[in-house]
Amino acid sequence: MAIKTETELYAPVKSYFEQLGYSVKGEVRHCDLVAMRGDEPPVIVELKKNFSIPLLLQGINRLRLTRQVYVAFELPNKGRAPHGASWPELRNLCQMLGVGMITVQFFKRKKPTVLLECHPPVASLTHHDGPKPVEAEPEPVPAPAILPRHNKRAADRIVYEFKERRSDYNVGGSTKLKLMTSYREKALHIAYLLNQHGPLSPRRLRELTGNPHTAGQLQKNYYRWFQRVERGVYKVTPQGEEALRTYANVVEELPPMNQL
Repeated sequence: MAIKTETELYAPVKSYFEQLGYSVKGEVRHCDLVAMRGDEPPVIVELKKNFSIPLLLQGINRLRLTRQVYVAFELPNKGRAPHGASWPELRNLCQMLGVGMITVQFFKRKKPTVLLECHPPVASLTHHDGPKPVEAEPEPVPAPAILPRHNKRAADRIVYEFKERRSDYNVGGSTKLKLMTSYREKALHIAYLLNQHGPLSPRRLRELTGNPHTAGQLQKNYYRWFQRVERGVYKVTPQGEEALRTYANVVEELPPMNQL
């Protein structure tokens, strides 16, 4: 059953990792899916409708952020490996490049099945409690080529962005959509409080939100949601009120307001 967009892969792959104890969020700093469990390094999954060179290139690029990288795509019709290759050849190729491989099989009348074809070589050696490969008998793991240098700063940004989001609002693989980031979520929280309470000071908003960067967000006013009415006092603009309606699903996830 051919899928129409790669976003259809997100829900089953997310559910797969959640069953393994991971917290999962979509579209985190341009990564389709990021999963975290405790203090373990983040897992990144790149989604595409089909197995392709661009998908592999995306996976290789993500190795700068973590060594736990998978590429995921729909299982082709009749379970045949794409491009005339065999499944062992594709598994070896992925592991030689340093990434793991996941396929998703879709059906007309039942839930999709997620198949863990192979782990990244590093993950298969260090995470024995993680998802088990499809193969009943383990195959020799090819030594990966020289991996991209780890970018600690970029990796830390992934973890920070992941942890700062209250919930999962994005669908991995989405394109041409305004994605919900932690920055936008915090700005919505400020706009919501201003809409409910009327003009407030940055200090009071910081107390209500627990966001130490409140003053900076008000001053930069990136989305044009705020307006200074006098020294040290801000109100929400019509653009901010419209944003609260547009992102009503996010506003519903905000913590209950403290009493003034």
